[in-house]
Formats: sequence, C-alpha cells, structure tokens
Amino acid sequence: MKKTFLAIEHYCTGFAMLVACAMMSLAASLGLFQIVMRFVFEEPAEWTEVLIRFSLIWMVFMGIPAAFRLGSMVSVDVVYRWSPPRIKRALDWFVSAAALSLILIIIWWGWDYAQRGRVQTVIGLENVTMFWAYLALPVGGVFSIIGIIGNLIDPQRLELETAQ
Repeated sequence: MKKTFLAIEHYCTGFAMLVACAMMSLAASLGLFQIVMRFVFEEPAEWTEVLIRFSLIWMVFMGIPAAFRLGSMVSVDVVYRWSPPRIKRALDWFVSAAALSLILIIIWWGWDYAQRGRVQTVIGLENVTMFWAYLALPVGGVFSIIGIIGNLIDPQRLELETAQ
C-alpha cells in the first residue's frame, strides 16, 4: 500500500512539476513575444499580459506540491535538528497537519472563487473567464495534499543538505 501510494505520488508530483515548468516557459515566451510586438512592431498584444498572469498563477500552484514533497515548503529546521527522533516524528505530523489545514482552506475558497469567477470575463480575453485562473488553487491544492502525505510517509529533507 505504501509503495503504491508513493508511486502514485511520484507520478502526480512529477506531472505537477511538468505543468509548472510548462507554465513558466509559456510566461517567458509570451513576455518575449510582447516585447517584440511592442518595441519592434509597435503593435502591443494586450492579451499576452493576461495570459502571462494566468500562467504564473498556475506555475506557482502546480510547483507547490514538489516543494511540499521535498519537505522544503514549511521549514522548521532548527527545532528539527535539535530534537530527538520521537519529537522529530511528532514535529513531522504537526507540520503536515498544519499544511493540510491550510491547503484544505485554499481548496475550499479556491473552488468558491472559481465558481464565482465563471461570470467575470478578462479584459483582453473576453471569451475567457476568471474561472480558469482561480481553478489553479483547488487543482494545485489537490496535488499538494498528495505531496504532503507523501512527505509524511517518506520524508526527504533535501533542503537541509543543499542549504548553504
């Protein structure tokens, strides 16, 4: 059961990170396109600004699961380093419970905002509603829950080794 969950978690976190990287690439490409259109052709494409904002929102919320999985999202390094093993495990549970609580709130309100955003159109992209921007919160939250549970089952603490 543990191996199966960790395999699913590995796939989900990898997929979320792939989406985050794609959104970062999209934002950079659209930014470059906007610069060329504005300063070379003197015809700014106003729709790119909105899509850059959307892609950055998606990038952040799809990148968070990887940070949770690696144990680097909520960092309590000093207390963790000074604690005995039983306290470390209790600290893991406490941090995971706090993170899960926050993510559940983000999912709840993110879905509520997405539902309300169905009627709000975006300037520059009149056919697109804010639903698609706000949807990043619950989608990223679901992937984050998987990453948090994966980190609780199999902690990785890689930020301690790479910190300088």
